[in-house]
Amino acid sequence: MTAPAPAILIAGTGSDAGKTTLVAALCRLLVDRGIDVAPFKAQNMALNSAVASDGGEIGRAQALQAAAARIPATTAMNPILLKPSGERTSHVVVDGRPLQEADAVSYGPLTTRLRPHVRRALADLRARHDLVVCEGAGGVAEPNLRDRDLVNMGLAADADLPVVVVGDIERGGVFASLYGSWALQPDDDRARIRGFVINRFRGDASLLEPAIADLTARTGVPVLGVVPWVDGLALDAEDSLGLRDLDGGPSVGKEGLRIAVLRLQRISNFTDIDALGHEPGVSVTFTESATAVADADLVVVPGTRATVADLDRLRALGLDRALGARAAAGNPILGICGGYQMLGRTITDHVEGRRGTVAGLGLLPVDTTFGEDKIVRRVEGDAPALGTAATGYEIRHGRTRVDDGTTVLVRDADGQPGGAVSGAVMGTSWHGLADHDDTRRALLRWVADLRGRRFVPGDAPVGARREADLDRLASVVADHVDINALLARAGVRPGPRAGG
Repeated sequence: MTAPAPAILIAGTGSDAGKTTLVAALCRLLVDRGIDVAPFKAQNMALNSAVASDGGEIGRAQALQAAAARIPATTAMNPILLKPSGERTSHVVVDGRPLQEADAVSYGPLTTRLRPHVRRALADLRARHDLVVCEGAGGVAEPNLRDRDLVNMGLAADADLPVVVVGDIERGGVFASLYGSWALQPDDDRARIRGFVINRFRGDASLLEPAIADLTARTGVPVLGVVPWVDGLALDAEDSLGLRDLDGGPSVGKEGLRIAVLRLQRISNFTDIDALGHEPGVSVTFTESATAVADADLVVVPGTRATVADLDRLRALGLDRALGARAAAGNPILGICGGYQMLGRTITDHVEGRRGTVAGLGLLPVDTTFGEDKIVRRVEGDAPALGTAATGYEIRHGRTRVDDGTTVLVRDADGQPGGAVSGAVMGTSWHGLADHDDTRRALLRWVADLRGRRFVPGDAPVGARREADLDRLASVVADHVDINALLARAGVRPGPRAGG
């Protein structure tokens, strides 16, 4: 029987320490050095998701890491996805398909049922690739969760993985965080930690040498590298911790465009906005301000995991009136997935929020009914309203019916509408629409025409920027992390170019 391929776990001192980007960087630099590498995250809590090549729903970060490894994303790369749906509940997706809702208490016993799914997924990847780079979740030292842990030291113990812990020095206290992450482990788990990486350092790394020597003396664990701050990366964020305003820089035309995105409480797939925000001359602000809604050139109502609850909040903030005033004045609005549903006349929900039928904002001639089965698929077709081809993906319970005679924004290859247009209001159930270069440029020209702006979209493909950023990130990590030492800890013999 063939032995499974080696694997290593990149864990973190806490959330947003840089685990996702480090795994992406390792995937890119290793595949470019001849190693068939794949990413893996056993359990991911995120509202940004993607549709894998085999049709299942996974965390968007794993789709990015698969692209870094130059392979198709599959559901095996993220067998468990938790999508927060309330203050204490999450929608549990297993092997790419919805399983159930769970809170923190009920999820504990559920992990016993989920562990075999994690084992099968990791075994599948280790059978098909030369190396699997696993990503942890949150902080690696969480003693209250150790007995149910599927993604950090629980995974490392179950699959006999070496562990590298990454800490973010930008937040301060990185040496205490790294030491604490090691010291709080039981003896068996502590022995699995084989290296540390310090992330996002600004300055001369030689200044850290005394502290690095002290950390190594206390733990016996070496620091494998100090990764500097890398500015301006346009890589997909995993969750709302990565929510940030965007500025594409100087316009290539006479004027720029300002986009206001409503900051919904359960905002999901806000990476839909990234391609717009990286266009030259386009700035993006996430906001709950009615004034910003009134002043922007385009307002986007994004996707959400709690459509009716977020609609209630919009009304409480007076944003329903601000959106209505925009529509009446002929100023552009774009709704995406849950945002599209909000812009319609009615939403009938006996599935997600179980509120029955509620009134929407009434800005589009559409009605939405939630179904038990989730639609998860990639789509391609055209955008009749914009005169371009179109691609995207759908992740939704809502089935939106468009009135006959309504202008269709997008339609799939079977001719089924995936969006509607009424005056200056557009809505679509397709995520990722702006990632299609022709569609994005046509959308921005539509906004500029309605607003009387002399705006010219850029000509750089969105995919080219992402590829360039992955290459840049990989190069930085290769220059500042001892890749040979990291590979040795994973049980991989480095090739002739490993280590830079």
